[in-house]
Amino acid sequence: MPQIGGPQGSAFPLPGGEEAAIVRTLLNKVPEITIYFWIIKIMATTIGETAADLLSETMHLGLVITSYIMSGILIVALVFQFRTRKYVPGFYWFAVALLAVVGTLISDFFADQMHVPLQVNITAFSILLAATFATWYGYERTLSIHTIFTRRREAFYWAAILFTFALGTSGGDFLSEKLNWGYLNSALIFAAGILVITIGYYRFKWNPVASFWIAYILTRPLGGSIGDFLTQPHSAGGLGLGTIGTSAIFLSTIFGLVVYLTKSGVDQTSSVDAREMLNPTEDDKGLDVVGAP
Repeated sequence: MPQIGGPQGSAFPLPGGEEAAIVRTLLNKVPEITIYFWIIKIMATTIGETAADLLSETMHLGLVITSYIMSGILIVALVFQFRTRKYVPGFYWFAVALLAVVGTLISDFFADQMHVPLQVNITAFSILLAATFATWYGYERTLSIHTIFTRRREAFYWAAILFTFALGTSGGDFLSEKLNWGYLNSALIFAAGILVITIGYYRFKWNPVASFWIAYILTRPLGGSIGDFLTQPHSAGGLGLGTIGTSAIFLSTIFGLVVYLTKSGVDQTSSVDAREMLNPTEDDKGLDVVGAP
């Protein structure tokens, strides 16, 4: 492994030349992938569905006004997230929850306001997500979430998250509403898809980064289908619990879990030696990066 600022020249030399080269500790900006990560992620996607419906329909703000309000709050949340030097559960999961809402609103805007067919939305969001991944990998040579410690990597990460929410929303609506499979059946289908990915990763050693992102995408329509199943009236195939009560229950649960994670630190990532990450080995450059989710 070449030294930082050494005679051979490193891949990412630090300022000051070889005599002033400093080994720094780099802190990841996203959590470790634990069971808490997936529980909060799925619940956040449910909130994305129920909160969007609560604001735009139940409170009669309308899709456009709701989109402006939530996008503004999201920008503020991301500013705080980018300014942190390490993973902070409160900032991180607040940003995820807002992205879930905004991603849902984007999909609903094109489908309901602009009357763009869901198939077209799915194709467009898939292209945007693929382009984000391609650009990310082109610059960084990795798509691993275990090395999100620069602003550029974090920007790619959050862009990918936004498109996964928008894509998942369109995909979930297509199955449950366009194909008329119903909310419960759609939820079971997406849950089965996540189960297949989990078995493939643990049993057959599927690519860890690809497995993570596919599962991440599938959690959005899973959570959205669960949200619709809980909130929609019986006549539409739901339980009729309403958006207010469902949103309150899920938000309270997420808040409690985030408080626990903040105090316990069980999902805090390990520090990373700058020499290892700024001068990646051959194993680190591929998709299957060390420390796979």
